[in-house]
Amino acid sequence: MKKKINPYPYTDNNKRYLTFDRFTKVTYGRKCAKLPVDIGLSCPNIDGTKGAGGCIYCSGRGSGDFAASPSLSVTEQLDAAAEMIAGKWRGTGFIPYFQAHTNTYGDPEYLRRKFFEAAGYPGAVAVSIATRADCLDGALGVIEELSRVTDVYIELGLQTASDETAARINRCMTTEEFVRGWELLSGLKVRRCIHIINGLPGEDREQMLDTARFCASLRPDMVKIHMLYVTDGTVARRMYDDGELPLLTLGEYVEITSEQLTYLPPETVIGRLTGDAPQGGLIAPEWTRKKICVLNEIDKYMYRRDLWQGKEYK
Repeated sequence: MKKKINPYPYTDNNKRYLTFDRFTKVTYGRKCAKLPVDIGLSCPNIDGTKGAGGCIYCSGRGSGDFAASPSLSVTEQLDAAAEMIAGKWRGTGFIPYFQAHTNTYGDPEYLRRKFFEAAGYPGAVAVSIATRADCLDGALGVIEELSRVTDVYIELGLQTASDETAARINRCMTTEEFVRGWELLSGLKVRRCIHIINGLPGEDREQMLDTARFCASLRPDMVKIHMLYVTDGTVARRMYDDGELPLLTLGEYVEITSEQLTYLPPETVIGRLTGDAPQGGLIAPEWTRKKICVLNEIDKYMYRRDLWQGKEYK
């Protein structure tokens, strides 16, 4: 049987979407690794400002489970993370990743010290900051300063374009508020990334595709997609145990995610298509442990259906 020609132009390994690995190699001339950092911040839907308890899937460390202790300095945390990958890759560029909780939700001077310490780390090519779109106002000046000395990625948690779903997951932010924050960044020299999650409670396939189409309308520099997974100590764990949280199968996730990619702009970097649960903390689904398998299944599905990133982008 004659092999199909890959119609997707931005690939060097026959992938049908723009991988983060390819992006960093083209942009920085080498493979780059993100090094997680936790600077001990909180979130407005945890501390009572907008809500309590955090999002239903949020662990006690606010997605910062892979970072070292926030009691360590930024440099010490980066040293620990860099040491862990030293034997895996050589000549790697580093991207310090402020991942835990909301990383613009703090005193601007404190943020400035932490961000600039990361930017000066040996081998760092950029700084990535995960935050909420409704927590940007006080940090815009710091972000603008940082962008003068290094590349800056601002990663915003949307998860879903549906306000009904957002209420179910306790996001405590409307999609309109998200757009406002997105637009606040438009005048800055930063790369804007959107996080979305498939399999959120109450959402069907079409709603997940709607989220992808919504992202496409914003023309993001990067999108991250992963499956909702259930970890110990979260509200999602209670919902799952009570039968209130049906989860997608691997086949459903592969199909939906592949279709989502077709709606995104072809030049948008796909930061990830899988997620990592903390070691020993994953309750379900088990298939998310096999990241390579998930990625291979997406590749095969896109090949069989002759899909590629941007195919349906308008």
